[in-house]
Amino acid sequence: MKMKKKLSLLECQRYLLPRKRAAHKGDFGHVLIVGGDYGMGGACRLAGEAALRAGAGLVSIATRPEHAFAIMGACPELMCLGVNNIEDFEQVLKRATVIAVGPGLGQKTWGKKLFNRVLKTTLPLVVDADALNQLALKSSVRKNWVLTPHVAEAARLLNCSASEIQNDRTLAARQLQNRYQGIVLLKGAGTLIVEDTQEIQCCIAGNPAMATAGMGDILTGVIAALIAQGLPLGKAAALGALAHATAADKLSKTANIVRGMIARDLLKGIQECLNP
Repeated sequence: MKMKKKLSLLECQRYLLPRKRAAHKGDFGHVLIVGGDYGMGGACRLAGEAALRAGAGLVSIATRPEHAFAIMGACPELMCLGVNNIEDFEQVLKRATVIAVGPGLGQKTWGKKLFNRVLKTTLPLVVDADALNQLALKSSVRKNWVLTPHVAEAARLLNCSASEIQNDRTLAARQLQNRYQGIVLLKGAGTLIVEDTQEIQCCIAGNPAMATAGMGDILTGVIAALIAQGLPLGKAAALGALAHATAADKLSKTANIVRGMIARDLLKGIQECLNP
């Protein structure tokens, strides 16, 4: 059994290759964010903007039609598709290079249909939030995905209690990877990342001011963007987690914030971490 390895931001930043002067947006991938059921459109907007700030060339959002105009008005760089049915969804699926599914997806029929369609693609996935809750009912296995559960979601995925997850987070992370394959990023104080090598990587950055809505959506967008730019899934998860947590630590220290931090506050810091 391999020991935990503490992640280093400097080491992870080396995953970022220099960009050619003649580069264009098509060189850096097309992230598709899938989510935003009624009342939860902000979640996919946060993930989408985070993906842009993390360097994705193009970002599309598949969401409820009622949310599409509001999202584009708040962030016009995002391409939004209003989806009422699976047929509406097919064209944007053809253009994506990586899919982030789950932010605001919900657990009703609309979200379930979109999630089931996403599972049929061969594209790399970042799976978060309600997509994880739906996955817990399916027990699918896949090599090319990153699962990003918090403690409660991990408990559903393993059919156990949250206290059991917290009692041995390392064991839980390994069990999740054994059951679902791919990359598992178990969020929390000391985020853990495990690949099929079973080496556990630990992100010790982060602070309690991050305990607020939308933080996970930001992380999902960042990881998806890094995959879109060509990073292997495990490296994208490691660098994404570190950039996310380091941005929060810098903000907490410089602004003396221990409460009242919101997810959007991290975007500038994440951008700085990914431009060393």
